[in-house]
Amino acid sequence: MNVTINGVAKDVPDDLTVRELVVHLGLAAGPVAVEVNREIVPRAEHGARKVRGGDAIEIVHFVGGG
Repeated sequence: MNVTINGVAKDVPDDLTVRELVVHLGLAAGPVAVEVNREIVPRAEHGARKVRGGDAIEIVHFVGGG
């Protein structure tokens, strides 16, 4: 299915949850904040919230450093 992730159109597998999408994108190593269609998805809902074709998704991956 086609979605937009951080402003870039991407083709991702069908029937993913937000959590599965984060894993698919290789971002599961650290904490992330996810917004779908301008609505923040609480971390507790990542495993239940399904991604739908046409969704606009913003993902912020937090990294440490100094």
